[in-house]
Amino acid sequence: MRLGIALSPLDPGHFFQEIADDLKSRYEMDFYGFQEKKFPIFHERINQARFYRSFGNFLKVHDVVFFEWASSLLMVATQVHAKQCKIVTRLHSYELLEWAPKINWEAVDKVILVSRAMQQRFGELYPSQVHKTEVIYNGISLEKYQCPGPQEFHFNIGMLCNILPIKRIYEVVIVIASLKSQGFDPHLRIAGKPVNDFRYPAAITGLVERLDLEDNVTFDGYVTDVPSWLQNIDILISNSYWEGQPVSLLEGMASSCYCLSHHWEGAEEILPKENLYISETELQDKIIEYKDFSSEEKLEKQASLRDIAINKFDIEKTKARIRSVIDALGSS
Repeated sequence: MRLGIALSPLDPGHFFQEIADDLKSRYEMDFYGFQEKKFPIFHERINQARFYRSFGNFLKVHDVVFFEWASSLLMVATQVHAKQCKIVTRLHSYELLEWAPKINWEAVDKVILVSRAMQQRFGELYPSQVHKTEVIYNGISLEKYQCPGPQEFHFNIGMLCNILPIKRIYEVVIVIASLKSQGFDPHLRIAGKPVNDFRYPAAITGLVERLDLEDNVTFDGYVTDVPSWLQNIDILISNSYWEGQPVSLLEGMASSCYCLSHHWEGAEEILPKENLYISETELQDKIIEYKDFSSEEKLEKQASLRDIAINKFDIEKTKARIRSVIDALGSS
């Protein structure tokens, strides 16, 4: 079977690399790529025609094409080209409202969702397509993310995410200020880079300065060695108001960080109820509660979260289930 992989033009495959390596070892596999050329006139029109032609040929020569992200390339495959191959896509989160309305779902053979909450949302919007859906959780390498063993609590709080308004880092900085005003010495470390709207990171930096938190908030930038970074984090926070299934939480759980998350829809599929909060006051209370646990209680909480990561979010299980979907389509 010949398998084609189409990545989003905005994503180089960060979340897909381990899965891609596994697929490449089992199938005759190609990635789609397109290089624009410079033309003296009608530059955009000529390149669009070239893109449509090359992408149409890519679809034609593969038995199954896997679209990582249900976005622009899937739109072209289902709206511009006649159906020429089996199509499977993995829809994470943001695509549901931005791209899904632009896609001809009748031309898609299988839709992988990363959570049951996303499957329900998709079904509410496209009830006639529900029979094509399957929930396959994101996975992480349990070998790469290891428990460091008993460590002293240093009040290091981490956020592992791009610096975007949806991640609500600003509000966590305010929580840090509140904790400091109560006599605690918290340290917030933010691992991520600004994306698109640079007013937001500027606002966070300004807030840190106004609240005199320069010694309590560190911007680590884009971190390439995430496992090592997580070894220095006591509590990992996801404060988003919308997510599909953030890989950062899974990485934190596997690394035995104590993880807390705002209760966005679907968060309960990852963390126990006791690790979820709605208000900033609840978040603050849960941070203090964990700080006050004994060393033995902290280890028990950490081990419990790692067990969830092992049982539900092992990348090997994710790989196997994705292969199963591709095999079924290829043989049908």
